[in-house]
Amino acid sequence: MNSTFLKRALAIGGIAAGAGAALVAGYMLFVIAPDLPAIDAVTDYRPKIPLRIYTADNALIGEFGEEHRNFVPVKEIPDLMKKAVLAIEDKRFYDHGGIDWIRMLGAVKANLRGSFRQGGSTITMQVARNFFLSRDKQLGRKLSEIVLSYKIESALTKDQILELYMNQIYLGQRSYGFASASQAYFSKPLTDLSIAEMAMLAGLPQNPARNNPAVNPKAARKRQHLILKAMREQDLINEKQYQAALKEVLHVSTKGQEFETHAEYVAELARQQVYAEFKEESYTRGISVYTTILKADQDAAYESVRRNVLAYDQRHGYRGPEAYIDLPADEDEREDAIDQALQKRRSSDRLIPAVVTSVSAKTVQAETIDGEDIDISGDGLKLAAPALAAAAKPEFKIRPGAVIRVIKSGSGGSARWAITQVPQVAAAFVSIDANTGGFHALVGGFDFNLQKFNHVTQAWRQPGSSIKPFIYSAALEKGYYPATLINDAPLSLDGGDSAWNPQNDDNVYDGPITMRTSLAKSKNVTTVRLLRAISVPYAHNYLQKFGFDLPKHPQNLTMALGTGSVTPQQLAGAYAVFANGGYQVQPYLIAKIVDGDGKVISETKPPVVTQESNRVLDPRNVFLADQMMREVVRSGTGAQAYKTLGRLDIAGKTGTTSDAMDGWFAGYGGGVVGVAWMGYDDPKSLGGREFGATLALPIWLDYMKVALQKRPPQELPAPQGLAQRDGEWLYSEYLEDNTVRAIDLDLQALPSGEAATAGAAPPQGEVNQPHQ
Repeated sequence: MNSTFLKRALAIGGIAAGAGAALVAGYMLFVIAPDLPAIDAVTDYRPKIPLRIYTADNALIGEFGEEHRNFVPVKEIPDLMKKAVLAIEDKRFYDHGGIDWIRMLGAVKANLRGSFRQGGSTITMQVARNFFLSRDKQLGRKLSEIVLSYKIESALTKDQILELYMNQIYLGQRSYGFASASQAYFSKPLTDLSIAEMAMLAGLPQNPARNNPAVNPKAARKRQHLILKAMREQDLINEKQYQAALKEVLHVSTKGQEFETHAEYVAELARQQVYAEFKEESYTRGISVYTTILKADQDAAYESVRRNVLAYDQRHGYRGPEAYIDLPADEDEREDAIDQALQKRRSSDRLIPAVVTSVSAKTVQAETIDGEDIDISGDGLKLAAPALAAAAKPEFKIRPGAVIRVIKSGSGGSARWAITQVPQVAAAFVSIDANTGGFHALVGGFDFNLQKFNHVTQAWRQPGSSIKPFIYSAALEKGYYPATLINDAPLSLDGGDSAWNPQNDDNVYDGPITMRTSLAKSKNVTTVRLLRAISVPYAHNYLQKFGFDLPKHPQNLTMALGTGSVTPQQLAGAYAVFANGGYQVQPYLIAKIVDGDGKVISETKPPVVTQESNRVLDPRNVFLADQMMREVVRSGTGAQAYKTLGRLDIAGKTGTTSDAMDGWFAGYGGGVVGVAWMGYDDPKSLGGREFGATLALPIWLDYMKVALQKRPPQELPAPQGLAQRDGEWLYSEYLEDNTVRAIDLDLQALPSGEAATAGAAPPQGEVNQPHQ
């Protein structure tokens, strides 16, 4: 047995009063000590550090594990933070040998009934308790704690013991250690804390539940003042600092640790990938995952999805209150009823549940889940006006006891409340780097708290017209080109027992039009004619160049209208082939995984996709397809894109499925590919006047306005091997081939010169309003 330990244990008899203490020392030395555990847990400390997920630019977006914990070396903990803890927990820490007998005997005297009930534990004893013993206040446990404390003091320096304590102690809100608590309560690192905030945290070890400032601010403030007083009395702070700390108003987070951007779907996707490799160790060994996500892009994508989903939802009217409750006449019972009703409502960012307390002709009063009484009037009642009408049906009417959602705009005196609702429609957005496949932003749904299903990676939906660029790309390989004429006229196809009559969305038929115009206006009949001309088997097999799952696409002419299935992630990868010059990419999320010691254990280097071995499209095909998709956003169904962004390098395609069950926009610019989708999980029509241009394009635009700010336009020069005819480029080997000039019409029947100009694109600079 360690000689220092023996000396310290035997010294108990001399320090403690009377021969009884010597007997206790002997009991501890010869009876308790042999049965105590080894202290490897403290000499070889391995804290359970949770899995943390970061953006590429180091913004924390997720944390997984039973304990929130950040290990901080003692030398990096602010000096005043340490002094605040010692001032209240163990002011003679650096002077005693593990047991503060002066303090302990004082506690025994104060507790005449004995049993070491309170007040005598040192920092070392608390370390012993936290690592090895239960918290029940029994004499045997306390004696074991004392002996373990001497063993710990013999094995570690004072600074090492303090380091263990300040990283291991539980401080409420699932936080272990002061660094984690600093983030949980104040959303800032230890180094940024004020004296008042340090004192607040220093008050937590005694009783993390009672002194929790997020739950019991009154008790926490009282404890904080006690610590500040102790710091002043021990001359750790001066009078000016003391008075300032007493008066400082603290802003305590009631939500626990908050992340730096809304990327819940990203964090969960990364967690799944890490767990697949490291299993349960993922949550304890301090793994840090660095994704390819960019914080500014993710912020823009999240806000865009939220804003445009809410806009769609409000266009389609108010559905009525979420529930109704009875409001008791007794004030206390009334508050209890409101609290119980609101606690049942799942939270959704900024859509706050509230219970209506009174209704008049011009004002609705309600109480929010935070206990705030609010008034809603004017434009704030606009959405819910039908539910406020006198003739509204009882199950739809807003009346006292109605459970509603409210949203606040502005702050302070200019704050305004409005009635809103949680949308039922789903949506998703994803963007990737066209050249590497790395995700820049990913929003898998309106709200992760309401639905964990990730629509970006898991939702297989019909792509509608967003599949058309790939059919047109296939046609280019057959020699057709942007000026090829296709007859836009009603079509009836023999389907055996019945005929299939594909129709244009707007039921407008323009006669002979060019391929360029056909794609720009998203004409269905001309696209079916084009697919028939190049053959279904050829086009179906061609889709694999873009990474599509061939079994999920029909091998018939309906393929032209997007009746197969894709995910937003898969569609983004497919459009990247056009955006990067013809190379297939594989979207990926995780750039680097680092263990708790900072060692890189896995890394994905950005792939060099521009190697010729990765090429899947002829550069000429890329150039012509890109030119036609630029026409879509300049004069076609996506014309709002050019009007909004004013860039010539953007290209893309809208998509609307039958009965408007899905709305899409997929496009790119500046080396960024983005795909937006909206639809119902249980598919149903989004509305007779809704299209990809009204549903998904606004999401894409709001994101791209941010993503392209620092990305210059990228021009694509015409590659070798092209020639011009009819004012349009085509593959030079087809220059003399007249069979590629028209589909399903007789060129000789057209008036002179019309064959070259029918349905041609508008003059440069002219932007036409598309058919919807």
